[in-house]
Amino acid sequence: MVAIIVASMSPTIARPERSHFRWTVCALLFFATTISYVDRQVLSLLAKTLEVHIGWTANEYGSITSAFAAAYGIGLLGAGWLLDKFGTRIGFAIAVGVWSAAAMMHAAATTAFTFLIARALLGLGESANFPACIKTVAEWFPKRQRGVATGIFNCGSNVGAMLTILVVPSMAKKWGWQSAFIFTGAIGFIWVAAWMLLYRRPELHPKVSAEELALIQSDPADEVDAVPWKRVVGKKETWAFGLGKFLSDPVWWFYLFWLPKYLQDTYHLPLAASNILHDIRLPMLILYLAADVGSVAGGWLSGSLINRGWSINAARKTAMLICALSVLPVLYAPYASNMWVLIAILSVAMAAHQGWSANLFTTASDMFPRVAVGSVVGIGAAMGALGNVLMLKAAGLIVTWTNSYFLLFMFCGSAYLVALGIIHLLSPRLEQAKLD
Repeated sequence: MVAIIVASMSPTIARPERSHFRWTVCALLFFATTISYVDRQVLSLLAKTLEVHIGWTANEYGSITSAFAAAYGIGLLGAGWLLDKFGTRIGFAIAVGVWSAAAMMHAAATTAFTFLIARALLGLGESANFPACIKTVAEWFPKRQRGVATGIFNCGSNVGAMLTILVVPSMAKKWGWQSAFIFTGAIGFIWVAAWMLLYRRPELHPKVSAEELALIQSDPADEVDAVPWKRVVGKKETWAFGLGKFLSDPVWWFYLFWLPKYLQDTYHLPLAASNILHDIRLPMLILYLAADVGSVAGGWLSGSLINRGWSINAARKTAMLICALSVLPVLYAPYASNMWVLIAILSVAMAAHQGWSANLFTTASDMFPRVAVGSVVGIGAAMGALGNVLMLKAAGLIVTWTNSYFLLFMFCGSAYLVALGIIHLLSPRLEQAKLD
């Protein structure tokens, strides 16, 4: 009956009898996220090569990476407007077009400043990826399937990072560093063409059956509007989540943008060798595979404890404590003379970060009603972005002034315990905040 009513809403569209087109849309989101991370990671892998060819300093590289983080954070504030103003179809295409053009612009950059400009434009465009993906999932999936769809497109982040490691070093060695930016950036325009060809809103799409459309629109409309920032910004629970993001997010971004350069500086690894065992690719692949495992294991651990009868407060904080303790060996990283000892330490640390992050995100829904979670997560994202900017700029200054990564690894090893202490101080029981 519902299918008949829905079909009658669009009498001019000839619909198939059955369809599963929403999963095609989900695949497009997965590829967009993959492309985003490929374009993001090219610079970090080529940082040492460009240091030689362009002649920038560690401080200038820190400014370039912090420009990306700053533009990304600013872009998050405008991404919603872009998607609401032009719609998901056009707004997302604009964003991917902007970041793809910016990625290709890197090939024409000749100074640290021109790299900074290209990097800022890349961050501005990429900031719309996750808001657009989440909005698209909300348009195309009922609530009971949104978790699966989000998990699928989010896998693109790690797939993109690993593809970059496998492809970019060989490409740069064979055709020059400029080719890596040109080819990876051009892929985005292929995606834009596919998106414009395939994407419509479900109620207007001729590939969507009446049955599938009924499933997509099966949830009742939300009865309560989202809570604005001003109602949650003064709550200590908001600051517990926000400061957790402020202290821990920058550690991950340091790993993203500085680890390849550190490995090359310290262990003199080439960008690409005839044997993958002798260049930077294998260590970086191991690190990202470990991060994948940690992302799943961290969420499983707290859920398992809750299923055994633990309180949410005890389960979440125990899982976060285990992650924070697992990161402590990073304090030894500056003293590791054997590269594989360092990789073992950082593999555990990056896995622990992903486990920590999975649990930190859930604390927002633990401490706030559903209608306020979006605002709290938005504040946390802004504070995390601020931390990223400060960390990446500080990394450049510290490496320039001290010619050492010692202070950076000290922060990376201790940040999680400090963050957990602050979270526990501000929300000892993870109880829901009382909104006025």
